[in-house]
Amino acid sequence: MNHDMPSPAGATDVFSTHSVFGAPCWVSLTSHDVQTTEEFYGAVLGWQWRPVRLGDRFRIALANGAPVAGIAGIAGMGQMAAAWTPYFAVRSADETVARVQERGGTLAVGPISLPPGRGALLADRDGATFGIWEGELFTDWPTWRRTRPAFVRLHTRDAFDAAIFYGQVFDWASDKPGCCEVQYEGDEVVLRSEGDLVARIESGAVESAPDPRIRPHWQVHFSVQDVAACARAAERHGGSVLSLTDDEAVLRDNEGARFTVTSRRER
Repeated sequence: MNHDMPSPAGATDVFSTHSVFGAPCWVSLTSHDVQTTEEFYGAVLGWQWRPVRLGDRFRIALANGAPVAGIAGIAGMGQMAAAWTPYFAVRSADETVARVQERGGTLAVGPISLPPGRGALLADRDGATFGIWEGELFTDWPTWRRTRPAFVRLHTRDAFDAAIFYGQVFDWASDKPGCCEVQYEGDEVVLRSEGDLVARIESGAVESAPDPRIRPHWQVHFSVQDVAACARAAERHGGSVLSLTDDEAVLRDNEGARFTVTSRRER
């Protein structure tokens, strides 16, 4: 793999992973054609875009003027697929990579310096890809956590086993101040930060055996006013609709990256 990675750039000077850790703090998209990707998400989600200091390959998406996601151009990197990736805040990228590897996960890229921080791309022991970030955060963290403009859910074969893996990697449910809380709600493992829901892990009924047919992955959700309108816009601009209900749609963008839009009243 090319030793480069999508950077969750555009950090503020106030919030950092030294005060916030263990929670998903950003989402980033790899794209082979940044311009057409900007046009697609502008049409589907109404995003606007701004450049960042890392160069022309990187952009920040704005929703109602607030940073919501990043995009990294990977033109010429044919082996890398267009995909959405969640990033988790960590106090030390090096220590977190070591924890992942000790517990059977794998390192794809990094840790590498991408001012104003350091990041890495990894996979858990079932193959689900995720990123980590050490340094300044990319938006107003309390607002991000409360409003959840982007939300992540892990689809995996064994939610309990996955919760143990990520809990050990990210110090969930530890005695450290500010750590994330883990709870069972129905058939899902729910992650909260200071009481606010920030992620879910699901694998079917808790008592059931792991499902070998599931290809583990982190799914990125975006809150929208009109799910059906987003689905229609995706089809008009080169994407596709994989599933559609009144409150949620699973979509593919114009390069094949999968994401979900969810009605704001269902968050």
